[in-house]
Amino acid sequence: MTLTAPGSIQADSTGGRPAHSGPTPVNPARGLVCRNCGTTFGLIAEHACAECFGPLEVDYDPEVMRAVTREQIEAGPQNIWRYVALLPVGHDPASRVSLDPGMTPLVRADRLAAELGLTGGLWVKDDSANPTHSFKDRVVSLAATAAKGLGYSKIAAASTGNLANSVAAHAARVGVPSFVFIPSDLEPGKVVQSAVYGQTLVAVEGSYDDVNRLTSELAETDEFEDTAFVNQNVRPYYAEGSKTVGYEIAEQLGWRIPAQVVIPMASGSLLTKVDKAFRELTAAGIVEATEWTVFGAQSAGCDPIATAFDNGWDVVKPVKPTGIAKSLNIGNPADGPYALDAIRRTGGSVGRVGDEQIVQGIRDLARTTGVFAETAGGVTVAVLRQLVEDGRLDPAKETVVLNTGEGLKTLDPLEPVVGPTHVVEPSLKSVRAAGLIG
Repeated sequence: MTLTAPGSIQADSTGGRPAHSGPTPVNPARGLVCRNCGTTFGLIAEHACAECFGPLEVDYDPEVMRAVTREQIEAGPQNIWRYVALLPVGHDPASRVSLDPGMTPLVRADRLAAELGLTGGLWVKDDSANPTHSFKDRVVSLAATAAKGLGYSKIAAASTGNLANSVAAHAARVGVPSFVFIPSDLEPGKVVQSAVYGQTLVAVEGSYDDVNRLTSELAETDEFEDTAFVNQNVRPYYAEGSKTVGYEIAEQLGWRIPAQVVIPMASGSLLTKVDKAFRELTAAGIVEATEWTVFGAQSAGCDPIATAFDNGWDVVKPVKPTGIAKSLNIGNPADGPYALDAIRRTGGSVGRVGDEQIVQGIRDLARTTGVFAETAGGVTVAVLRQLVEDGRLDPAKETVVLNTGEGLKTLDPLEPVVGPTHVVEPSLKSVRAAGLIG
């Protein structure tokens, strides 16, 4: 993956990936557009508008999107690239830098639904089944593919953990250097999973927001001019990977959109992109037009979007993150205002829960569904319970909740509260004394 200087998206070959056969899907992306002022740009390496400094996102040709069919998607591979006709990069398989994530389980959660009094059906979209065990593999596969097409030779990221794991793994897969910057107090499991790939891992004494500021400065230096920071200079492409969660939910439900979806929020990007996926599928005629409601979930230790929602603010005021849900600890969420827009437009709400509730949410999901979530998943399940109890979520409507990462990454909060139920000697007498046999 040694390429030319950064420019605009272009196809290129990658070592070890099979050559493409058959027609290449038409790229529906026609450029980037500012979400604030509407100024348009080409498919370049830029994340902020030169006119108003607003965030850029991919602009699609609606006619090309409407030409995509269910049959075309269903004929694709069992990963995110089955949706490539709705994405901005990767149309030639030889151009992809990917762990081929996606098509993760949609788990029916009947026992949890019964406990919570949900009668309309409850599903868990379990993205812990991705290659590095979080939804971040989706966004990194798109970002790394875009980076390659733009001519970058290295990739980097500021991360709360899961993104670091995925960036290091993608770089290792294709043999390019990566530089991952993380807060120094990150969970040990996530540190080990990033370090094991043999890439550069930098622990920064500070919060994620401190790390993000540092990498923004590094991206402007000569030493990093050949480096794509996946959640900064190629962020418009990176963010589009989250849409595939929404696409999959609809496809796995038989090409229909659930009435309600509960999504954890850190930057707020995942929530906005799942909502965008539902809107795109509807506009393209791939699913029938229907209404859905989006709910956001935050930790009480880092709840700037929830606070803005409660106060009716359009601006999200930064906070200093605390609490065990470190993957959600972004105190200054870049997509916060847009997450608020999606929640309010769909008639949704935002919940926040404390550390004890988060741990209980993890345990409730594991006990009732066999899915072991990381702390972000505990936030989502605990907020689901809260929304039901508060009457904000309709128990008679079909609901999907997202588990975005694997519980083995965040064992620390559980170690004090779970463990062996009995300790016995290796004898029947001891087992009987413990009450396990009569």
